[in-house]
Formats: sequence, C-alpha cells, structure tokens
Amino acid sequence: MSVNFDKLEIRNYKPLGEVVFEYLRNAILSGELKPGERLMEVTIADQLGVSRTPVREAIRKLEKESFVIMIPRKGAYVADLTKNDILEVLEIRKELEGFAAALAAERMTDEEKEAMSDVVESFNLSLAHMDKKSMIDSDNEFHSMIFKATKNQRLINIIYDLHDQFQRFRLIYFSEFNNFKEIQESHGRIFDAILKCDADRAKEEAENHVESIRELVNKWITE
Repeated sequence: MSVNFDKLEIRNYKPLGEVVFEYLRNAILSGELKPGERLMEVTIADQLGVSRTPVREAIRKLEKESFVIMIPRKGAYVADLTKNDILEVLEIRKELEGFAAALAAERMTDEEKEAMSDVVESFNLSLAHMDKKSMIDSDNEFHSMIFKATKNQRLINIIYDLHDQFQRFRLIYFSEFNNFKEIQESHGRIFDAILKCDADRAKEEAENHVESIRELVNKWITE
C-alpha cells in the first residue's frame, strides 16, 4: 500500500471502527486509495495510530458496501467498478438528471442561479488550467446544485444514497477521458435552459449530457 495516512483525530461520539471506515471510504472516493490497491491492516493501523481491530471492522464494512473485495489467501483490495457497474450508474443518472434538471428549471431561486454561475465559471477556470481535481469538484457541485434546487427531498435522498457510486465513476471518467470541452459546453446548455426556466429543454440537455458520456464509455469498454 503506497498511501501514507495521517493520524486520526479521534472523536468520542463515534465508535473507532466507524471513524476508520469513514476515513478509508473518503480516501477511496477521493482517489487517494485507487482500485486494485491492497489494504494492509497492520500498515493502516500503524499509520492511523489505532489497533488492528477497528481497521478490521472498517474493512469488513467497506466490503459490505462494495468498496472493497476480499480475495482468499491474499487479503483486502479496493474494488473496481465493473463494466456493468458503470453502465448501470449511467442508466440511473440519465433518468434522474433529466427529471432533476426539469424541476430545477422551474424551482431554482435567483440566489441559487447566481451560485451556480460561479460553479460553471469555476469549472471553466479549472479546464483552462487543466486542473482535473478542481474539475471533478466543480462537476460534482454543478450536479449537486441541480438536485438541491428541485426542493424534492425524496429525490435528494435517492441521489445521496447513490452519491458514492457516482463519485467513483466520476474519478474514473476524468482519468480515462479528455472530452472536458464537451462537458463544459453541455454544462453551459443545461445552465442556460435553467436560467430561462425552460424545463423541457433542461431535461433534454441533461439527458443528452449523460447519454453522450454513456456512448463514449460504452465504446471505451468495447475497445
């Protein structure tokens, strides 16, 4: 394992195993721990300043939530997203993004539109400097703001439950592809439709955005 972790800041109100779980989960979602990387209990425990027991508990929970796979006689490894995982994520995203964009076009406040304009500009600036980490953060924020603007808490809860899968795919996508200009233009079209309160066009643009990504990924997987 190549990652060097900082010592944990222990909080009394959470079980230690839960603290270690969240730490490792965030490391996977940020890309600090990469797919295929082995998780060594002793090494992690030493680096975090804890015993092996909470690390073992955390790895078991990560396995249950499909972040980690256990290979007999070899140990724990960060799980990769399979071809089927990726395509399923995109199928779900297409439907949810289109629905959310339509609602956002009808319900987004002026203050939210102003904040979203800043996020769009942030992505553009990150693209100009080819700062992939900032692009990933801005892309995540762009789509999160659309869902929040729906004011539909049940929809927001669904997205929250799927966020980890979306984020893991986002990391893979930004590392494997370089069609960032197309993403920039697509974000612009979605935002323009929301600004003009055009729900039908916002839905169409959001669905087209995800569909173009799905086609590109499908071609990549096939090749």
